[in-house]
Amino acid sequence: MTLHNECHKITFTESRTTHTLQLERRSKNPAHIIPYTSQPSIASHPTIKTPVNITNHIHLIHKKLTLLNFCHSSNSPPQTMASIALKSFVGLRQTSTENHQSLTLPKSKSTPTKRNLRIVAGKFSPKVTGRNLRVAVIGGGPAGGAAAETLAKGGIETFLIERKMDNCKPCGGAIPLCMVGEFDLPLDIIDRRVTKMKMISPSNVAVDIGQTLKPHEYIGMVRREILDAYLRDRAAGAGATVINGLFLKMDKPGDKTSPYVLHYTGYDAKISGMGEKRTLEVDAVIGADGANSRVAKSISAGDYEYAIAFQERIKIPDEKMEYYENLAEMYVGDDVSPDFYGWVFPKCDHVAVGTGTVTHKGDIKKFQNATRLRAKDKILGGKIIRVEAHPIPEHPRPRRLSERVALVGDAAGYVTKCSGEGIYFAAKSGRMCAEAIVEGSEKGKRMIDEGDLRKYLEKWDKTYWPTYKVLDVLQKVFYRSNPAREAFVEMCADEYVQKMTFDSYLYKKVVPGNPLEDLKLAVNTIGSLVRANALRREMDKISV
Repeated sequence: MTLHNECHKITFTESRTTHTLQLERRSKNPAHIIPYTSQPSIASHPTIKTPVNITNHIHLIHKKLTLLNFCHSSNSPPQTMASIALKSFVGLRQTSTENHQSLTLPKSKSTPTKRNLRIVAGKFSPKVTGRNLRVAVIGGGPAGGAAAETLAKGGIETFLIERKMDNCKPCGGAIPLCMVGEFDLPLDIIDRRVTKMKMISPSNVAVDIGQTLKPHEYIGMVRREILDAYLRDRAAGAGATVINGLFLKMDKPGDKTSPYVLHYTGYDAKISGMGEKRTLEVDAVIGADGANSRVAKSISAGDYEYAIAFQERIKIPDEKMEYYENLAEMYVGDDVSPDFYGWVFPKCDHVAVGTGTVTHKGDIKKFQNATRLRAKDKILGGKIIRVEAHPIPEHPRPRRLSERVALVGDAAGYVTKCSGEGIYFAAKSGRMCAEAIVEGSEKGKRMIDEGDLRKYLEKWDKTYWPTYKVLDVLQKVFYRSNPAREAFVEMCADEYVQKMTFDSYLYKKVVPGNPLEDLKLAVNTIGSLVRANALRREMDKISV
């Protein structure tokens, strides 16, 4: 068995009872070869979960690497080793895609200094010669724009392919406060700063939300065509090549270093409306092409449940627009959606009125009419200036990466239940994925592999899984019936609930609660559900 890095080669041989270790310094100096023979000694160590042979070899390294400077070069100081941390043996053998574990061996008592050696896949990846790593980002929304900018800034040769440069996705357009700071968004692309919200129950009971917001806190309202274009332009300014084109398919490489061949239709001023068929060779691909992702289909990423979102942009009289200056409305009830909510969100000179559903897609226009009816007094005299519809994923895809291809944003399924929020998570996932590529490739100098991309998934799941789980539970509990929705709206009047909700939303963290307040909240929630069910029974009697 042989391992390589830039400085050394490690060779293991074994017979039934002995092991021989050879370490060769791969430098201009003569090789230093140190044989070592020993009886197997830790094969049955109770804390070690690795194959016996590899465990013994590691133990031998642990014993002997204190005798030489293992990787002495101008870029790294001489090192000895007191412990070995080996993560899932990436680079030593084929790894499973699930449940990577770390192995740490105990420190040697005879070693005078504390130094660590970590074996990682990137150190063994081949260098890219004559150029930098080349990556294509398919899709120019928040996920694609954020990914392309990060790649370009990190020394990657970046191509961003987007078909609709004026994309007006049917999206409420709400972004959390943390996104403004994290992505350095200019305030002039934010149409409205919402500091008040009304949650309106099936019986039209309205609760005002926002009393716990601090003076500087708000929910930003943007138009997707403005936000997306800004992020794409910033990526281009960082060095990314932006291509107006429609991605068609990709040919997968035959080995771990050959390129992916992308097929797309290119559109530019020199070409007729039909476009021109073109190809592009790249080392890796980020699929940021939305819920109907062709990149996802190319890697057999699997299907997921999705909602249909329907939205109308309505131009209303100026005096009515003043009502929505810093106010957004959310309507719940079987009439507007059996499993989601209806909304009225303010934009620069109009309001976006919409709804969505997973279970009754064929009735989406009926639900939209009901949403407009619930808000009719406030949008009276308005004129519909645009109608939009689009699928929204309900959960992550079964597979989100394959070899050197990864999915982000809606293509990966990163939209929260209950709220249907996806803009922040799209941009964040695009950036995280790009950061993993930049790090794994050593800023474009080395080839990457699936292990590098998997670091992005591990970081993503660890950071945001709690948020998705909490919102999934909320949707199952409070969106299942009108009585449950009445209880939900009543619960939203509680100041503690508002604080927890806004803190979690604005800063994208599941905020730990106060145990006593949590207990009170549980009691109040049960009381609200009981009262709502009693009300339903009385209403049923009246209707009979």
